[in-house]
Amino acid sequence: MARLTAPELLKMKAAGEKIAMVTAYDFSMARLMDRGGADMVLVGDSLGMVFQGESDTLRVTLEEMAYHGRCVARALERAHLTIDMPFMSYQLSPTQALQNAGRLVQEGRAQAVKLEGGVRTAPAIRACVEAGIPVVGHVGLTPQSVHAFGGFKIQGRDDDAARRIRDDALAVQDAGAFCIVLEMIPAALAAELTSLLTIPTIGIGAGSGCDGQVLVCNDLLGMDERFKPRFVKRFAELAQTVAAAGSAYVAEVKAGTFPAAEHGFDNSGRVYGGGK
Repeated sequence: MARLTAPELLKMKAAGEKIAMVTAYDFSMARLMDRGGADMVLVGDSLGMVFQGESDTLRVTLEEMAYHGRCVARALERAHLTIDMPFMSYQLSPTQALQNAGRLVQEGRAQAVKLEGGVRTAPAIRACVEAGIPVVGHVGLTPQSVHAFGGFKIQGRDDDAARRIRDDALAVQDAGAFCIVLEMIPAALAAELTSLLTIPTIGIGAGSGCDGQVLVCNDLLGMDERFKPRFVKRFAELAQTVAAAGSAYVAEVKAGTFPAAEHGFDNSGRVYGGGK
């Protein structure tokens, strides 16, 4: 089965087909999300928070993004792979952006890279696109600017802020991005942008009017009972299941009931009881 491409994802918007993007960071989870039918898998720099336990995304390195990208790429049969460009890997110049985007394609096996920011990031996006690297944009709440925003807060709530986001989205499209993430903006603004833009919009905390949606796999699976943002729907509650399985394992080890005879081997290499 062939992996989805940027032109095919553009056609999905034209056809009115919603795009399902999932953020994943490792082979096992990416394989399951791909099997579940995800159209796009994003290796997000949110791995700093989800996998590394940091309070933000700012300490994630390009090398870490490439490593997780390789892990995810090996798992995918159909889903398109996009990798985030981490903080300070593209802000210095379009040349820097192109060099590092190239590394994510070569070393991380990315089909596309994602850059945060609009008007200010447009030159970097354009440099990547002109070199043949597909780009996904990201406007609204851009987590790499969390300190400038004063926290993870809804953006675009007044007219001036909405106008800036609108200008950013148009700049991303004009620079050549084939897709754009809209994060934590009012639903009406996201719907307006979706109608205004010719490229697909992928929402997270941006309402149902976008061309697609993205959630982190750990969030939709309910892997962290403490994380309960309004925009996340838990499609499972695996934190409880995993903790219960861990407790059962510990209890059996303590009691000496695991491993049982069927989990061991005799001198011939056969499982106890005559199995092969």
